[in-house]
Amino acid sequence: MARLAYSKASLSKESAKLKRFKQFLPSLDLKRQQLAVERKKALATLRQTELEIEQCYQKSAAMLPMLADKSIHVQNLVKVVQVEVTEENIVGVHLPLLKDLRIEVQPYSLFTEPHWVDQLVVQLKIMMRLKLQQQIEVQRVEVLGDAVKKVTQRVNLFDKVLIPKAQQDIRKIRIYLSDLERAGVVRAKSTKQKRLRANKVG
Repeated sequence: MARLAYSKASLSKESAKLKRFKQFLPSLDLKRQQLAVERKKALATLRQTELEIEQCYQKSAAMLPMLADKSIHVQNLVKVVQVEVTEENIVGVHLPLLKDLRIEVQPYSLFTEPHWVDQLVVQLKIMMRLKLQQQIEVQRVEVLGDAVKKVTQRVNLFDKVLIPKAQQDIRKIRIYLSDLERAGVVRAKSTKQKRLRANKVG
């Protein structure tokens, strides 16, 4: 850490630094608040998707109880063939965003497969989309959580460390300069009195 210089130039430098810190802090705190709001929204969206996944499970179980029959082979009916994830800039933070998803249905015979396979395909496509959405939303919540943590640390650094330190340094320099000025005045008075006494004697 650089040693504090007790001079008018240093006082000016520390004052300018304090001014910059005080200007920067409100915008940083505003960013922290905006990110916290976005994280809350992202968390609510994730909870909603998780609810929809649960509902989709329950609906599938109610509509298609025959799935419990393991002798019927319905694996690999649908598969994801393309996922496009882009980025969204929220308050300077880059978040993943599901842009496009293409799901392919494997051909199956309408004559040999049970009639409920059509409904199963619909439910599987819904579930695949929801699961992928969930993965992206988990990432968004994590990225926003990290961003809130980082910005909060910076806010605390400015608010609890840098600004109080700059204020303390300014106070120290002012006290030193004030003492120096007072000592100069005392010296000047003393010199003047000595000169007057010398003139009287001479």
